[in-house]
Amino acid sequence: MRAVQLVAPGRLETVEVPVPEIRDDEVLVRAHRGSICGSDLHIIFDGFYRGEFPAPPGFPGHEGVGIVEESRSPDFTPGDAVLIAPVPQDARCFAEWQAVLHRSLVTLPEGGDLDRLLMAQQLGTTVYAMRRFWPQVIAGPADGLTAAICGAGSAGLFFAQLARRAGFSTVVIADKAPSRLRIAKEFGADVVVDVTEGSFVEAVLDATGGVGADLVIEAVGYDETRIQCLHAVRPRGRIGYFGFPEKPKGPTTWDYNEAWVKQPSIEHNHSTQIEPGLTAFREAVDLIHTGGIDVSPFLDPIFPLEKAQEAMEAARAQRGGKIALALD
Repeated sequence: MRAVQLVAPGRLETVEVPVPEIRDDEVLVRAHRGSICGSDLHIIFDGFYRGEFPAPPGFPGHEGVGIVEESRSPDFTPGDAVLIAPVPQDARCFAEWQAVLHRSLVTLPEGGDLDRLLMAQQLGTTVYAMRRFWPQVIAGPADGLTAAICGAGSAGLFFAQLARRAGFSTVVIADKAPSRLRIAKEFGADVVVDVTEGSFVEAVLDATGGVGADLVIEAVGYDETRIQCLHAVRPRGRIGYFGFPEKPKGPTTWDYNEAWVKQPSIEHNHSTQIEPGLTAFREAVDLIHTGGIDVSPFLDPIFPLEKAQEAMEAARAQRGGKIALALD
């Protein structure tokens, strides 16, 4: 089979390797698509990979859909369409075939659009995060409140839709890419901020009469934007940090004085793949399949497997919506 392999920092090759054999509780999946996550770019280009080179074939892809070909789990049978959501160390979604633990799979609806349902992996991570960022039993109803989102990639745009569904009356979103901001407007954001021309913090303060947003979500992954979120939140508001660390190790810059003054509740979120029952991914599948969340801006471009390096470079340069590899 063909697979993408990380052979050196920032360098990928397409290689021929044997189809994996499955063990007890594993399922053999013939892949259809594997999409590129921002965390993949950190691993490939930014030094977050700690293992030896070459990395395992198919790594670090962890967003995929495909069809079950063989199963050693009672929960799956050949022909089932599945969402693939492995834990990071088991991620092999950039390969034509994958051996996947049964607990890392979600059955997709019969007749579902696999290209659209691929987005349930990314959406699921934001559904999981939103539960932590705005737990209504603690934070209360969102009616009449403001949510501000720093970053309008696929995660940030999903957060914008989820904020609306949660009841936030005003949604502010910022990015540097005009194409992403156009999508944010289509999704109903009240205020969009081009950070190459204006300030995210000032826009949030203007929208809230100088008070600050009730919920601020960081979906970029820079120290600078995490600090901006502290300046944009209201006193005793809530901050959700979703973006990756900027550096793979070492101390990071942060404005503790601002946090001390404002006393916000701060949540960090990752590792949706270890949630028992993969509830957030199942909810995401249902939201996409029933039309509750719009994923149409994220369905292209699609690159062939042989152009994985070009695809990663395009994703790094923020060209296109949610870039994926065709694996079938």
